[in-house]
Amino acid sequence: MWTLSIVFLIYAGCCAYLYFAQRSFIYFPVPASVNVPADDLRMDMDGATVQVWRLHPLQEDAVVYFGGNAEDVSHAIPQFGRLFPDKTVYLVNYRGYGASTGAPTEAALLSDALTVFDKISESHSRVSVVGRSLGSGVAVYLAATRKPERLVLVTPYDSLARLAQSSYPIFPVSAMLKDRFDSISHAGSISAPTLMLIAEHDEIIPGWSSQNLAAAIDSSLITIEVVSDATHNTIQDFGQYSDALGRFLQ
Repeated sequence: MWTLSIVFLIYAGCCAYLYFAQRSFIYFPVPASVNVPADDLRMDMDGATVQVWRLHPLQEDAVVYFGGNAEDVSHAIPQFGRLFPDKTVYLVNYRGYGASTGAPTEAALLSDALTVFDKISESHSRVSVVGRSLGSGVAVYLAATRKPERLVLVTPYDSLARLAQSSYPIFPVSAMLKDRFDSISHAGSISAPTLMLIAEHDEIIPGWSSQNLAAAIDSSLITIEVVSDATHNTIQDFGQYSDALGRFLQ
């Protein structure tokens, strides 16, 4: 009984740690970048200011980018600048990332994404959305709630709760998780043509998770491209990625 009690206390302590520290496993804010070759916009949200980098202002079409959970989105500026010289590009720093204020949560990120999209739509008749990794969950929700011109999902997942449960199978992670990013539940509401870019050797997002999400999107809307030899964090370095992204959004 004494041994069982110790095991139970250790298990309960681990559960408590996972519950109270869970957002530190999801979000890894990056500091503000300097000397970035783009316009530094600040958009007022409910209780926070969100930093958005902008390229090529005054173009008719626009692309808005939501990055990964540890990504400095300013690093994508050179690539997006080359791929879309005739589009205004907006790259969003989540709350707590870069010069954005506040703290990241699922509710805040999704609400901010809608506000950013609505503000951008006032100046552009066609707005496409790109979401990478964590940002794919933001992009799916946005595409299910608004009507972007096109949608690109890079290394996407079906549900953060499912991923977390598969990573910690002996703990009731799914029941404890506050920020679930349940993309698969919104996928059926997507009406935009969608490109899914999957890394062949993704060590973070299992292939089954991306495929589950793909299966939930209208098959007439979705195109899937597996980037050969790419990993989760290197997919943007491959010509196949750039070519597919550029073709789809042109």
